[in-house]
Formats: sequence, C-alpha cells, structure tokens
Amino acid sequence: MSTRIWDISQTLRPTNEQGGLPVWPGDTAFAFERTWRMDEGSPVNVGRMTMSTHSGTHADAPLHYDAEGLDAASMDLAPFIGECLVVDARGVSGEIDVADLPHLDSADRVLFRQWDAFPHEEWRSDWLPIASETVEWLALQGAKLVGTDAPSVDPQDSKTMDAHRAVAKHDMRILEGLVLDDVPEGRYELIALPLKVGGGDAGLCRAILRELP
Repeated sequence: MSTRIWDISQTLRPTNEQGGLPVWPGDTAFAFERTWRMDEGSPVNVGRMTMSTHSGTHADAPLHYDAEGLDAASMDLAPFIGECLVVDARGVSGEIDVADLPHLDSADRVLFRQWDAFPHEEWRSDWLPIASETVEWLALQGAKLVGTDAPSVDPQDSKTMDAHRAVAKHDMRILEGLVLDDVPEGRYELIALPLKVGGGDAGLCRAILRELP
C-alpha cells in the first residue's frame, strides 16, 4: 500500500495579472526569467531566480532573529524531519494561546493551521501570531520545532519579536508559510529540509507531510 503524501509548500512564481507569490511588504519579490532557451537554439532551458530568503515556505535560521545565531547552512536537520502534530487553530482570535487549544497534545514538532484557505494570490496581515507563552509551553513539553501557515510566528508590526525570542531561548526551529488547507488535524511525519545557504538567515523548503504507518 502506498503512503499518502501532502505537499505543504507554496509554489514559487512571479507576479502576474492573477496575482503572485505573497511577500512581506518591502521585501524582494520573487522573479524568474529564462536565460537560455531551447526555442532560441540552446540545447537546454536554464532560468534565473531573484527572491528573498523568506520567499514562500521557509525555515527561519537563528541568524534571522539573533545576530550571533546559526546561519541556514549550519542548522542541524534533525528538527526538520520526524513525527509532528498538525493543530487546527481556526476559530481562535487574537493569538494562538495554549488556553485556546485544550486539545493540544505534546509533540516534538507542532504545526498550526489558521487559514481556511491559504491566500496564494495576495498578502494578508491579519494572521494569528503564536503567543510566546505557547512557545514556552511547547518547549517544556520537548518540542523542537513550531510551524505555521502564516508568514510569521509574530505579528507583522511586532518590534519585540516575542515568539521568535522564545524560540531562540529554547533553541527551537521555525517553519513559516506552510500550506495546510487539505491536511486534517492529527499526527504525521514531517520532512522539510531548508536549503543549505551559507550566511543565510532562512532556507527555502519543499515541505511535505507523510502519513504515519
């Protein structure tokens, strides 16, 4: 019997009349162009991309929120592979707090869904941040990674970055920009390997969930 796989990654694509990859306001928009073309006589097609390190689905490196933190190339991959818990946080208001989620079980990795449908064609700033107390609670339960389908674990206008700081305090890892629309709440195997970018403050991921035996 084949094992079901859910692709929980955004598609990297440039902006067009239908929209485009949502990017943080003021950050680098994703762009792609064909530099060598078979239809122009080249034996191969080759393209060039310009993007932010936080484009689409990505893992924050500690360097993103800690000047002395590890870069994307230096992160241990173990937190990004293994059993995880997907939590449906739709219906929560304000921020994702432990008190709002009485069904929240402990797990090594916890992914929060808060969109009914991921906003693939527009930037939205009204996401649910994750309370720093929730990160603290997860860390006490042994969690090594927290993920979200939002662009950040903190609010867009945050200057204190409380959730990121709680993650740094406990040496956890962060996944952002996941697409969890078709994923039922429950336990899965997560595989989300960040690109090995030397000096990178984040690594783009092709993230998947695989059903457990």
